[in-house]
Formats: sequence, C-alpha cells, structure tokens
Amino acid sequence: MNTPTGIDQRLTTLEIKSSLADDLLEQLSQTIYRQQQQIDILRRELAALREQVPEEGTTTVRSLRDELPPHY
Repeated sequence: MNTPTGIDQRLTTLEIKSSLADDLLEQLSQTIYRQQQQIDILRRELAALREQVPEEGTTTVRSLRDELPPHY
C-alpha cells in the first residue's frame, strides 16, 4: 500500500509546481521592488538635473572663451 497511485503522483507533481511557482513569484516581486527603487532614484536625479538647466526664456550668451579648456 506504500506505492504511490496515479492520484498521489499527480498531487505530488502539483505540489512541486505550486512550490516552484511560489518561489518564482517571490523572485519577481523582489525584482519589481528593486526596479521601483531604481526608478525612484532616477526620478530624483532627473529632477535635480532639470533644476540645474536654465529655463528657455532665460538663456545667457556665453563667450567662446568660457568654453576653452584651462590650458589655453
């Protein structure tokens, strides 16, 4: 009576698949969480960069001498 029947084998297979699916779901959740953290960091960095760029109407005329490297 210790030999697995067809139903026992199917149940075992389903339990294994369910366990693997749970593991995969946890990995995907962790990946999404890390990606969201990265997106939040990038958004903050983008906002900081936008603050550094002057507005369209307030562009200043820059001299080409300002663009030369210091060794000239």
